Amino acid sequence: MPLILIACTGLAACGGVDRDFTLRKIRNTSNGPEEFTIVPGKPLETPPSFVELPPPTPGGANRTDQQPIADAVAALGGNPSALEDRGIAAADGALVSAASRRGVDSTIRQKLAQEDEELRRRKHRFARFRIFGGDEYYRAYDNQTLDSQSVKWIWRRAGAQTPSAPPER
Repeated sequence: MPLILIACTGLAACGGVDRDFTLRKIRNTSNGPEEFTIVPGKPLETPPSFVELPPPTPGGANRTDQQPIADAVAALGGNPSALEDRGIAAADGALVSAASRRGVDSTIRQKLAQEDEELRRRKHRFARFRIFGGDEYYRAYDNQTLDSQSVKWIWRRAGAQTPSAPPER
């Protein structure tokens, strides 16, 4: 009897293997629509002047499209136009120059995406044999996570000031 139970558990662990190398196990398993992805449009409004209307953008953004982040910024008293990408701000020019003083690799995003996919594929090989499913994200990236307390103590022992960290007791 125990041998049959072990064999069934082993076979069950091999089931459901797909080509999905994501580490988060969040999926909609129902046949219906995902209720959190449906966002109703804003109500239609008559503009003060039809001459001032922007030209239509087929397939592009619409005036009635929801802008949840911009709406939240406006509701909290901020300026939603500050969310628009306007390039590097003048105040950040020196920082960008210092960060790129040894050159900038234009293909860094592609390289990192490829390396990350290889890591997820390698971790996925072993994750599919777990008896209990779950979130593999933290297990996969565990050895790349910084321990903030040990890093703080390394810097303090080196004599660096850490004013934003809580004081020693």
